[in-house]
Amino acid sequence: MVSLGLELQGALAATPPHLHDLRRALADISTGLSDAQDRLREIAHGVHPAILAESGLGPALKSLARRSATPVMLDVKVPLRLSEQIEVAGYYVVMEALENAGKHAHAKSVTVRAKLADDVLQIAVRDDGVGGADPAAGSGLVGLKDRVATLSGSFSVRSREGAGTTVSAEIPLARD
Repeated sequence: MVSLGLELQGALAATPPHLHDLRRALADISTGLSDAQDRLREIAHGVHPAILAESGLGPALKSLARRSATPVMLDVKVPLRLSEQIEVAGYYVVMEALENAGKHAHAKSVTVRAKLADDVLQIAVRDDGVGGADPAAGSGLVGLKDRVATLSGSFSVRSREGAGTTVSAEIPLARD
């Protein structure tokens, strides 16, 4: 859906200004697609993909990277299965960051790193987009911060105008 939205925005930008009715129709379709994405995200928020349940975080992140509208360099060093809550939280951190990189940051590439260190799952998603992300402006990043916090983890967003965005999460393998 993100890829379709980006293609639709490109078609809208390429439509000559004198074709008012077509431009309005394309803008309405783009708004409808964005609304459908938001509703679908809300519905799926508590549901995770079968690959995550069956194979774990590493294969699930590879699947996300393959489906991303933005090229992804993936560096995953998670050699064992984690608790379901931790895998789901990690998955959603990466999913939301990838969606934001394509939808808002207009990134050309994204790097995703996930590793275990000192009994902590560390995730960092870095894009080369426009930067300036404001975690308080949207519900997606706020929801991720809350999800990670319920697992005694930390979540941060670093985003300077023109310097891309880095979304990071650290989730301990055992609750304190």
